[in-house]
Amino acid sequence: NTFDHQGRQISFCHGTRNVIRYEHSGKVTVLADKAGGKEFNAPNDGMVHPDGWMFFTDPGYGSLMEYEGNRLPQSAGSPQPIQKEAVYRIDAPGQIEKVADEPFKPNGLCFSPDYKKCYVADTGVSHYPNAKSVIWVYDVDGKKLRNAKVFAEMTFNGKTGFADGIRCDEDGNVWAGMGWAGDGFDGVHVFAPDGKRIGWIRMPEIISNVCFGGSKRNRLFMTGSQSLYAVYVETRGGTPT
Repeated sequence: NTFDHQGRQISFCHGTRNVIRYEHSGKVTVLADKAGGKEFNAPNDGMVHPDGWMFFTDPGYGSLMEYEGNRLPQSAGSPQPIQKEAVYRIDAPGQIEKVADEPFKPNGLCFSPDYKKCYVADTGVSHYPNAKSVIWVYDVDGKKLRNAKVFAEMTFNGKTGFADGIRCDEDGNVWAGMGWAGDGFDGVHVFAPDGKRIGWIRMPEIISNVCFGGSKRNRLFMTGSQSLYAVYVETRGGTPT
Protein backbone atom coordinates (compact mmCIF):
# COMPACT_ATOMS: atom_id res chain seq x y z
CA ASN A 1 0.00 0.00 0.00
CA THR A 2 0.90 3.66 -0.38
CA PHE A 3 -0.92 7.00 -0.35
CA ASP A 4 -1.33 9.68 -2.99
CA HIS A 5 -0.83 13.38 -2.29
CA GLN A 6 -4.53 13.81 -1.49
CA GLY A 7 -4.28 11.24 1.31
CA ARG A 8 -6.08 8.44 -0.53
CA GLN A 9 -4.84 4.89 0.02
CA ILE A 10 -3.56 3.03 -3.04
CA SER A 11 -3.42 -0.78 -2.88
CA PHE A 12 -1.48 -3.10 -5.18
CA CYS A 13 -3.52 -6.27 -4.98
CA HIS A 14 -2.20 -9.80 -5.44
CA GLY A 15 -5.40 -11.81 -5.23
CA THR A 16 -7.44 -9.66 -7.63
CA ARG A 17 -4.43 -8.70 -9.80
CA ASN A 18 -5.27 -5.00 -9.94
CA VAL A 19 -4.48 -1.57 -8.50
CA ILE A 20 -7.22 0.19 -6.55
CA ARG A 21 -7.74 3.52 -4.79
CA TYR A 22 -9.88 4.10 -1.71
CA GLU A 23 -11.71 7.42 -2.11
CA HIS A 24 -12.48 9.69 0.84
CA SER A 25 -16.15 8.73 0.47
CA GLY A 26 -15.30 5.04 0.96
CA LYS A 27 -15.80 4.19 -2.70
CA VAL A 28 -13.21 1.94 -4.34
CA THR A 29 -11.86 2.98 -7.76
CA VAL A 30 -10.06 0.43 -9.95
CA LEU A 31 -7.06 2.25 -11.40
CA ALA A 32 -5.60 -0.62 -13.43
CA ASP A 33 -6.48 -4.25 -14.11
CA LYS A 34 -4.81 -5.04 -17.44
CA ALA A 35 -2.12 -3.94 -19.87
CA GLY A 36 -1.66 -4.83 -23.52
CA GLY A 37 -4.99 -6.63 -23.49
CA LYS A 38 -3.89 -9.01 -20.74
CA GLU A 39 -4.41 -9.14 -16.99
CA PHE A 40 -1.50 -8.25 -14.73
CA ASN A 41 0.48 -11.03 -13.10
CA ALA A 42 -0.03 -9.60 -9.58
CA PRO A 43 0.76 -5.92 -8.82
CA ASN A 44 3.14 -5.57 -5.89
CA ASP A 45 4.42 -2.09 -5.01
CA GLY A 46 4.39 1.48 -6.25
CA MET A 47 4.56 5.16 -5.51
CA VAL A 48 2.69 8.29 -6.57
CA HIS A 49 4.39 11.30 -8.20
CA PRO A 50 3.37 14.78 -6.95
CA ASP A 51 1.78 15.43 -10.36
CA GLY A 52 -0.73 12.65 -9.68
CA TRP A 53 0.49 9.77 -11.84
CA MET A 54 2.20 6.71 -10.38
CA PHE A 55 4.61 3.88 -11.15
CA PHE A 56 3.99 0.33 -9.97
CA THR A 57 5.59 -3.10 -10.31
CA ASP A 58 4.08 -6.38 -11.49
CA PRO A 59 6.41 -9.28 -10.51
CA GLY A 60 3.62 -11.83 -10.24
CA TYR A 61 4.28 -13.47 -6.87
CA GLY A 62 0.61 -13.30 -5.92
CA SER A 63 -0.22 -15.57 -8.85
CA LEU A 64 2.63 -18.01 -8.19
CA MET A 65 1.61 -19.13 -4.70
CA GLU A 66 -1.51 -19.37 -2.57
CA TYR A 67 0.33 -17.85 0.41
CA GLU A 68 0.44 -14.43 -1.25
CA GLY A 69 -2.70 -14.49 -3.40
CA ASN A 70 -4.39 -16.92 -5.76
CA ARG A 71 -2.05 -19.32 -7.56
CA LEU A 72 -2.84 -19.63 -11.25
CA PRO A 73 -2.61 -23.11 -12.85
CA GLN A 74 -0.23 -21.86 -15.57
CA SER A 75 2.28 -20.84 -12.89
CA ALA A 76 3.24 -24.51 -12.54
CA GLY A 77 5.12 -24.26 -15.84
CA SER A 78 6.16 -20.62 -16.03
CA PRO A 79 7.55 -17.95 -13.66
CA GLN A 80 5.49 -15.47 -15.71
CA PRO A 81 1.89 -16.27 -14.77
CA ILE A 82 0.34 -14.08 -17.50
CA GLN A 83 2.86 -11.74 -19.17
CA LYS A 84 6.40 -10.37 -18.97
CA GLU A 85 7.07 -8.82 -15.58
CA ALA A 86 7.39 -5.04 -15.85
CA VAL A 87 7.03 -1.57 -14.36
CA TYR A 88 3.96 0.43 -15.38
CA ARG A 89 2.67 3.99 -15.12
CA ILE A 90 -0.94 4.92 -14.34
CA ASP A 91 -2.03 8.38 -15.53
CA ALA A 92 -5.72 7.97 -14.66
CA PRO A 93 -8.12 5.05 -14.14
CA GLY A 94 -7.63 2.72 -17.11
CA GLN A 95 -4.78 4.77 -18.62
CA ILE A 96 -1.69 2.55 -18.27
CA GLU A 97 1.67 2.42 -20.03
CA LYS A 98 4.61 0.05 -19.63
CA VAL A 99 7.74 2.03 -18.76
CA ALA A 100 10.43 -0.61 -18.01
CA ASP A 101 11.03 -4.35 -18.11
CA GLU A 102 14.78 -4.73 -17.46
CA PRO A 103 14.28 -6.29 -13.98
CA PHE A 104 13.46 -10.00 -14.06
CA LYS A 105 10.91 -9.49 -11.30
CA PRO A 106 10.50 -5.81 -10.37
CA ASN A 107 9.41 -5.65 -6.74
CA GLY A 108 9.87 -2.71 -4.33
CA LEU A 109 9.85 0.77 -5.89
CA CYS A 110 10.56 4.30 -4.68
CA PHE A 111 11.44 7.80 -5.87
CA SER A 112 14.42 9.89 -4.80
CA PRO A 113 13.52 13.00 -2.74
CA ASP A 114 13.65 15.22 -5.83
CA TYR A 115 11.69 12.69 -7.93
CA LYS A 116 14.49 12.63 -10.52
CA LYS A 117 15.43 9.01 -9.81
CA CYS A 118 13.38 5.85 -9.45
CA TYR A 119 14.73 2.75 -7.69
CA VAL A 120 13.39 -0.76 -8.33
CA ALA A 121 14.29 -3.89 -6.36
CA ASP A 122 14.74 -6.97 -8.55
CA THR A 123 13.94 -10.31 -6.89
CA GLY A 124 13.99 -12.36 -10.10
CA VAL A 125 16.69 -14.69 -8.75
CA SER A 126 13.81 -16.42 -6.92
CA HIS A 127 12.70 -17.94 -10.25
CA TYR A 128 15.28 -17.12 -12.95
CA PRO A 129 18.80 -18.68 -12.92
CA ASN A 130 20.26 -15.79 -14.94
CA ALA A 131 18.91 -13.08 -12.65
CA LYS A 132 20.95 -11.21 -10.06
CA SER A 133 19.78 -9.90 -6.71
CA VAL A 134 20.09 -6.15 -7.24
CA ILE A 135 18.40 -2.77 -6.99
CA TRP A 136 18.08 -0.89 -10.29
CA VAL A 137 18.08 2.89 -10.69
CA TYR A 138 16.46 4.87 -13.51
CA ASP A 139 16.39 8.51 -14.51
CA VAL A 140 12.87 9.93 -14.41
CA ASP A 141 12.46 11.77 -17.72
CA GLY A 142 9.04 13.40 -17.67
CA LYS A 143 6.79 10.38 -17.20
CA LYS A 144 9.33 7.93 -18.65
CA LEU A 145 12.09 5.81 -17.13
CA ARG A 146 15.48 6.08 -18.85
CA ASN A 147 19.06 4.82 -18.48
CA ALA A 148 18.54 1.63 -16.49
CA LYS A 149 21.58 0.83 -14.31
CA VAL A 150 22.39 -1.55 -11.48
CA PHE A 151 22.47 0.62 -8.34
CA ALA A 152 23.56 -1.93 -5.72
CA GLU A 153 24.03 -5.69 -5.28
CA MET A 154 22.51 -7.60 -2.38
CA THR A 155 25.50 -9.65 -1.17
CA PHE A 156 26.61 -8.94 2.42
CA ASN A 157 28.65 -10.91 4.94
CA GLY A 158 29.05 -13.67 2.39
CA LYS A 159 25.30 -14.08 1.99
CA THR A 160 22.96 -13.03 -0.81
CA GLY A 161 19.32 -12.32 -0.12
CA PHE A 162 16.67 -10.02 -1.55
CA ALA A 163 15.76 -6.35 -1.24
CA ASP A 164 11.97 -6.05 -1.02
CA GLY A 165 10.34 -2.77 0.02
CA ILE A 166 12.52 0.35 -0.39
CA ARG A 167 12.32 4.05 0.53
CA CYS A 168 14.65 7.06 0.26
CA ASP A 169 15.48 9.44 3.09
CA GLU A 170 15.88 13.21 2.72
CA ASP A 171 19.55 12.83 1.72
CA GLY A 172 18.80 10.37 -1.07
CA ASN A 173 19.98 7.27 0.80
CA VAL A 174 18.02 4.11 -0.04
CA TRP A 175 16.66 2.08 2.91
CA ALA A 176 15.85 -1.48 1.87
CA GLY A 177 13.89 -4.17 3.69
CA MET A 178 16.09 -7.26 3.32
CA GLY A 179 15.81 -10.97 3.97
CA TRP A 180 15.75 -14.57 2.81
CA ALA A 181 19.41 -15.10 3.80
CA GLY A 182 19.22 -15.58 7.57
CA ASP A 183 20.93 -14.08 10.58
CA GLY A 184 23.80 -11.79 9.68
CA PHE A 185 21.93 -10.47 6.65
CA ASP A 186 18.20 -10.02 7.37
CA GLY A 187 17.08 -6.55 8.41
CA VAL A 188 17.30 -3.12 6.79
CA HIS A 189 20.30 -2.13 4.66
CA VAL A 190 21.06 1.50 3.85
CA PHE A 191 22.75 2.54 0.59
CA ALA A 192 24.23 5.96 -0.20
CA PRO A 193 23.22 7.66 -3.48
CA ASP A 194 26.34 6.15 -5.12
CA GLY A 195 25.20 2.61 -4.20
CA LYS A 196 27.67 2.08 -1.33
CA ARG A 197 26.23 0.25 1.69
CA ILE A 198 26.58 2.64 4.66
CA GLY A 199 24.33 1.10 7.32
CA TRP A 200 22.57 -2.04 8.53
CA ILE A 201 19.82 -2.63 11.07
CA ARG A 202 20.21 -6.26 12.12
CA MET A 203 16.85 -7.92 12.71
CA PRO A 204 15.70 -11.38 13.85
CA GLU A 205 13.22 -11.70 10.97
CA ILE A 206 12.96 -11.08 7.25
CA ILE A 207 12.02 -7.43 6.71
CA SER A 208 9.67 -7.20 3.77
CA ASN A 209 8.79 -3.52 3.79
CA VAL A 210 9.80 -0.18 5.26
CA CYS A 211 8.19 3.23 5.63
CA PHE A 212 9.13 6.53 7.27
CA GLY A 213 6.29 7.72 9.50
CA GLY A 214 5.38 9.93 12.41
CA SER A 215 4.77 13.68 12.43
CA LYS A 216 8.40 14.35 11.43
CA ARG A 217 8.82 11.28 9.20
CA ASN A 218 11.79 10.27 11.37
CA ARG A 219 10.42 6.96 12.65
CA LEU A 220 11.22 3.95 10.48
CA PHE A 221 8.52 1.27 10.46
CA MET A 222 9.56 -2.24 9.40
CA THR A 223 7.30 -5.20 8.64
CA GLY A 224 8.76 -8.54 9.70
CA SER A 225 7.56 -12.06 9.05
CA GLN A 226 5.35 -11.99 12.14
CA SER A 227 5.96 -8.57 13.68
CA LEU A 228 5.86 -4.81 13.17
CA TYR A 229 8.95 -2.92 14.33
CA ALA A 230 9.75 0.77 14.64
CA VAL A 231 12.87 2.80 15.44
CA TYR A 232 13.59 6.53 15.53
CA VAL A 233 16.39 7.52 13.14
CA GLU A 234 18.47 10.67 12.66
CA THR A 235 17.04 11.41 9.23
CA ARG A 236 13.62 11.85 7.66
CA GLY A 237 11.73 10.25 4.85
CA GLY A 238 12.50 11.95 1.57
CA THR A 239 8.92 11.78 0.28
CA PRO A 240 5.49 12.00 1.98
CA THR A 241 4.78 8.26 1.60
